[in-house]
Amino acid sequence: MTHKSSTGKISRALLLFPVLTVVVMLVSIAVGSVSIPLTDTAQVLWNAIWKLPQPDSMAVPIVLSTRLPRVLCAALIGAALSISGAAMQGLLKNPLADGTTVGVSGGASLGAVIAIVFGITIPGLPFGGVMVLAIVFACLSLIAILTLAYKLDSSLSTNTIILLGVIFTMFTSSVVSLLITFADDQIHSITFWLMGSMSSSSYLNAILLLVATLSCGLVLFGCSRELNAFAISEDNARHIGVNVRRVKFTVLIAVSVLIGVCVAISGTIGFVGLVTPHMIRIIVGPNHRRLLPATVFGGASFLMLADLVSRTIFSPRELPIGVVTSFVGALFFLALFYHARKRG
Repeated sequence: MTHKSSTGKISRALLLFPVLTVVVMLVSIAVGSVSIPLTDTAQVLWNAIWKLPQPDSMAVPIVLSTRLPRVLCAALIGAALSISGAAMQGLLKNPLADGTTVGVSGGASLGAVIAIVFGITIPGLPFGGVMVLAIVFACLSLIAILTLAYKLDSSLSTNTIILLGVIFTMFTSSVVSLLITFADDQIHSITFWLMGSMSSSSYLNAILLLVATLSCGLVLFGCSRELNAFAISEDNARHIGVNVRRVKFTVLIAVSVLIGVCVAISGTIGFVGLVTPHMIRIIVGPNHRRLLPATVFGGASFLMLADLVSRTIFSPRELPIGVVTSFVGALFFLALFYHARKRG
């Protein structure tokens, strides 16, 4: 009876996540330096979806041209970073793992900073040099780390990957700091970008994020059974017939693509892939068939709220969104550590 009751609660929670995400999205679009009533916001969005005539109101350009693309990008980036973190925690059996553990985020940041400092542009490509170099460096970082890990340990153990990821992140961070030293004119924009920003969001960015999140998210969800086995041990995964090396490569590549796209669009946003999976795991449990889709909605809601705080708390001044997520993440893990110690 207890098991049935627990399963029912989890099922209800899974149904509530999409509803919560829609509500958070409406609030995030409505609230800002110029607040718009929720009913007006919903009407503008409804008319835009069904191509109905819009009311003669200043709310229309604010909602459709300014806030909607930004909120969509925040939701999709939050979803992508969260599902990446949940997958990495299951794969590496490390509760403090997320998509940045393998050093991909550091590589993507390095590529973007190189493009900004040296003014690299790619004619004919709508996303420009920053986005292209960030994605390319993210993939190159993964190749370098996995190649070195294979040379050191042909079994590609998780400890080797994590250690190399941490070392590579420290290396890229030092190179980025060196580049910033010589970037006199771009220091402010680079620093703000490295702490995360949604200010340059567009519908084109949202489309790219949607394609990446859907394709890579489906790949990760397809590995749910294998991730459940990994969460116990790699030996357990092998014993039930899981191709351990293939699953590792699949998950790491999908996570790398997601992080590369996210960093290219919004800069480095920390703690999303750490905090959200922990919160969602408390609600729906550790089964990845439930955890991964739930983290998509949980991460989207979390980052939309973080973006809302970043642009309203000191309005008209805007905080880097990474500052907000890091602050919340630090408090969350401090509380988690305190309660864990209290339980003995």
